[in-house]
Parts: sequence; C-alpha cells; structure tokens
Amino acid sequence: MASITGARGVRDDWDAEQADAWRRAVCAAADAFAEYGEGRVGGFSIGSFSVTNYRDEGTTGAEVAREAALAELAGTGLCWSGVR
Repeated sequence: MASITGARGVRDDWDAEQADAWRRAVCAAADAFAEYGEGRVGGFSIGSFSVTNYRDEGTTGAEVAREAALAELAGTGLCWSGVR
C-alpha cells in the first residue's frame, strides 16, 4: 500500500473517511491477491480439465490488486503520485 499512498499505515492527520478508505484499499488488494495470486489472471480447472481464459495478454494478479486498491481510494486524495 505504501507504493500507492506513500503510507505504510493509517496516519494521525487523516480524517476518518480517509482512514476507512485506506483500510478498504488494503482489504481489496488482499482479496485480489487471494483470488488471483501474483501471476496472470484467468482460467479454471475442474478435475483434469482446465481452461485458460486470460482477461488480456498482460493482466496479472498484482495489477488487479492495484486497480482494486485505487478504486477504493478514488476521491480521497490518498493516491500518491511519487512527488512530495
């Protein structure tokens, strides 16, 4: 989360809405990693039968997790641009 918000945890100077958004973003990213892992996204298996159905050529679980976190942070001002 530090690469997205510049913070490794909730800061004292954030209001309750920002703190809740940060916590939701962490949970959204964790849920995405739990579902997809870090590798490419898509596909399923039933017994010995498997289908690979990637969302697109480059999407990974890490990218899905980042998108999920950013969706929770939208409008909060917490998305860090890398410049201070």
